[in-house]
Amino acid sequence: MKIVRYIVDGKTEYGILDGERVQSLAGDPFQKLEKLERYHKLGDVKLLAPCVPSKIVAIGLNYHSHAKEVGQPVPKEPMMFFKPSTSVIGPEDKIVNPGCQRLDYEAELGVVIGKRASKVAKAEALNYVLGYTCFNDVTARDWQAQDSQWSRAKGSDTFAPIGPCIETELDAGNVLVEAYLNGERKQQANTSDLIFSVPELVSYISQVITLLPGDVIATGTPAGIGPMKSGDVIEIKVAGIGTLRNHIA
Repeated sequence: MKIVRYIVDGKTEYGILDGERVQSLAGDPFQKLEKLERYHKLGDVKLLAPCVPSKIVAIGLNYHSHAKEVGQPVPKEPMMFFKPSTSVIGPEDKIVNPGCQRLDYEAELGVVIGKRASKVAKAEALNYVLGYTCFNDVTARDWQAQDSQWSRAKGSDTFAPIGPCIETELDAGNVLVEAYLNGERKQQANTSDLIFSVPELVSYISQVITLLPGDVIATGTPAGIGPMKSGDVIEIKVAGIGTLRNHIA
């Protein structure tokens, strides 16, 4: 099931995406999934980020290929950092360069939390996941190198594109993640190359940070990171989910 969040007739709603048609939901899917007998054409709605996270917990160096690419040892524990809710944008929105010299894409699988998760066991972790989405961990690479921590480099406005939907049925341990810049493939990897799996991440994070419904875990990016410039179009594709497309301003 593909859950979307959108604007239609000036109102924000959740719905179920089925091909080129959206079926409206009552309320939001984090409380109760109730379908309505109301439908919209996909072309008649404006898709938004499919959730409104209180926080994004992102993971660095979580693909073997990326650790090798940047010449870093494989971490023994997940490397966590935050992206704020104010950095979130949706499909087709503009990523705005705030003045850095190098603005990079990072294609990632996003995990959307479905219910409050605190001190969750690994074996129970997937019970707290609503579904999965495409995520772009936009990064000001020069600021990342300059600063002692990554708040500015990773958390600037528009640096967390999410979408286009939340797919509730996905094998997160075996899915293709890709990035295309102006139609040219730049990243391609399978989540089987993750150092820490989705259940491991949910459990690890929840031991010290309570995850709330709608929060997102960005699971890390594979090899192939690179720069974007004004006028570029970046697409993050995750098999079984869809394509997250954004424009660079």
